[in-house]
Amino acid sequence: MDFVNFKESNAFMSGHVACPGCVEALSMRVILNKVGPNAVAVVPPSCTAVICGPHPNSAIGIPVYHTSLESSGASASGVRRALNAQGKNDTTVLVMAGDGGTYDIGFQALSSAVERNEDILYICFDNEGYMNTGGQKSASTPLHAATGSTPAGKVSKKKNIIEMLAAQEIPYVATASPGHLEDMANKVEKAMAIKGMRFIAVNIPCLPGWGLEDNQGITSSRLAVECGMFPLYEVENGYKYTLNWKNKDNSVDEYLKMQKRYRHLTEEAINEIQVSIDADWERLLKKVRASE
Repeated sequence: MDFVNFKESNAFMSGHVACPGCVEALSMRVILNKVGPNAVAVVPPSCTAVICGPHPNSAIGIPVYHTSLESSGASASGVRRALNAQGKNDTTVLVMAGDGGTYDIGFQALSSAVERNEDILYICFDNEGYMNTGGQKSASTPLHAATGSTPAGKVSKKKNIIEMLAAQEIPYVATASPGHLEDMANKVEKAMAIKGMRFIAVNIPCLPGWGLEDNQGITSSRLAVECGMFPLYEVENGYKYTLNWKNKDNSVDEYLKMQKRYRHLTEEAINEIQVSIDADWERLLKKVRASE
């Protein structure tokens, strides 16, 4: 058995109110320990905000600015410039947002921060829906997934935010998974050594929102990587692609069938998802090969 090489610095504390088995809490623990104490967090309304806790209480060991849902990119830009004005250029500005506040409502502010190449580390905890407000669909919700607002299944594909941000040629864009914690830790450490805009999307299976058992978060996140639903890769300066998990050995069947949000699917719909994932995987491989 391989063990995660992890050194605890008490950046993330017990007593938070994440759901039992929540892999977002696990991911926050790894990320915050890598970021370290010299940081300021910007957190919009989200599961992350609930986990952090309300003032004056906090589950994390750095200052937290709770901003509005649509303004994480703008708020982080302001915090960055305020710190620079105080000569604190080495203090990390860390955004921790959900997919609703990133792919959707917060995308305008994020896009502007990306265009300016602000010196921000932006983490998106992607649970593929508005899971904190009833499980409605977001632009991150995958094709055919049932949500509170799409009970018969979403009819459009998931927005490919990684490629959209990479097209702006920012220094670093990546995906990460709580099923591959060493990879996640390495990517945060790598991002910390880079100046400019850095963005990491973390796959977060939502146990109640996806219809998973309390002990299935890690299994689901690993299957998402292994079947190609959530490939692990990074893009540097818009051109250099690196695939971190190079095999797509599994079909989507096992991943889909363990989740209640896909239980309405016909074999035809499952095959449609498989064809779409296979095409996306081949497109990604071409970009990796072209940048070698």
